[in-house]
Amino acid sequence: MSPIYYHLERFPPATLDWERLIPSIGPANAGLARYDGLLSAIPNANVLLAPLTTQEAVLSSKIEGTVVTMGEVLEIEAGADLPKLTQSKRDDAVEVLNYRSALRACTAALDERTISQHMLRGAHEILMQGVRGSDKSPGQYRDQQNWVGAPGCSIGQANFVPVAPELVQSSMDVWEAYLNRMDVPDILIQLAVLHVEFEAIHPFKDGNGRLGRMLVPLYLFQRGLLKSPDFYMSGYLEANRDEYLVRLRNVSRKDDWTNWCIFFLEGIRYQAAENEKKARRILELYESVKNQVIELTHSQHAIRVVDFLFQNPIFSGPHFLNQPGIPRPSAGRLLPILRDNGIVQTIVESRGRRPGVFAYRDLLSIAEGRQVF
Repeated sequence: MSPIYYHLERFPPATLDWERLIPSIGPANAGLARYDGLLSAIPNANVLLAPLTTQEAVLSSKIEGTVVTMGEVLEIEAGADLPKLTQSKRDDAVEVLNYRSALRACTAALDERTISQHMLRGAHEILMQGVRGSDKSPGQYRDQQNWVGAPGCSIGQANFVPVAPELVQSSMDVWEAYLNRMDVPDILIQLAVLHVEFEAIHPFKDGNGRLGRMLVPLYLFQRGLLKSPDFYMSGYLEANRDEYLVRLRNVSRKDDWTNWCIFFLEGIRYQAAENEKKARRILELYESVKNQVIELTHSQHAIRVVDFLFQNPIFSGPHFLNQPGIPRPSAGRLLPILRDNGIVQTIVESRGRRPGVFAYRDLLSIAEGRQVF
C-alpha cells in the first residue's frame, strides 16, 4: 500500500456527525465524572496514585516499542544492581522515567499557565534527556521530513507521512488556536480532535506519541473535568493498538474524524471505569495498611512511612533510612518491622556495599493488574 499523507488544510474538521457522536458523549462524560468524584474524595491523590502514574508512563512508552515492566523501572530507579536487566531495558526505563518527569513538570506548570506550544516543547526536552533520540533536537520542532513505518523503511514504504517540515510551525499555530477555543460543543470531542491532530502533525523528530497521550490528562485537568491530572489512557490504547493506529490514520486517509472520536470516547468511558476500580482498591489498601502499620509500630511516624511506600513501592534501604521527616534511628527500627511482618518483601539482599532493595508487592500488583514478585 502507498503511504497515507497528512490531511493538509482539513483541520479543524469542517463537519462532525453529532447524531452518531451523542450516544458516546454521555457515557464518556458520566464515567469521567464518577472517576473525578473519587479523586475529589482522596486528600492526597498525588501520593496514593503515584504508582498508576508510573504505570501510565510504562504503557505509553510500550506503545512506542519499549519492553520494560513497571517493576523493572522502579528497581532501576531504586538503584538495584540486577544483572538480568540488559542495557536495552535500562534505556527503556530511562524513557519511562523521563515521561513521568515531563508529566509532573507540566502538571506543576498548569498552576500558573495553560497548555501551549512552549509547554509542550519544554516537556519534549525532558522526554529526550539521555535517551535514544536525545540527538534529535530536544524541545525543537523538526526541520526534516519524517514518516511512520517499519524500522528502516523508506518514505515510499511508510504507513503515514506527516506534514512537511516547513509547515510544522504554522500547523501547530492552528492547532494551538483550536486548543484555546471555547465554542466547541463538547470538551471530550475537542480533546479527541486535538490528540489526533497533534499525532498527525508529528511536530518533533521523536517522542510525538508519548506527548500526544500526555496531553489527555493535562487537558482534562486544565478544562476542569478532573480535579487532578491523574487519568491513565494508555492501557486502553495499548490493548487496542491496531485499531488505535487505523483510526488515527483514517482521519488523513478518509477524513473520518467521527469514527476516530467514537473510538476515543469509548476509550475515555472504559478507562475511567478501570481507573476508578484501581483507585478504589488503592484507597482501600492505604486505609488497611495504615492501620496495620500504626498497630505494629506504635510510631508517630507511621503515616509518613505508609506515604513513603505508596510513593516508592520499590526502594533501597538507604532511601528509606534517609527519607525526610523521620529520624534515621527511627527509620532503622521501622524497616525491619515492615519486612518481618510481610508488608514489604526483600528483592535484593544487602551484601557488602550493595544495599538491600525492598518492594511493596500489594500495591505493585494493583498498579500492574497482576500478581508480581
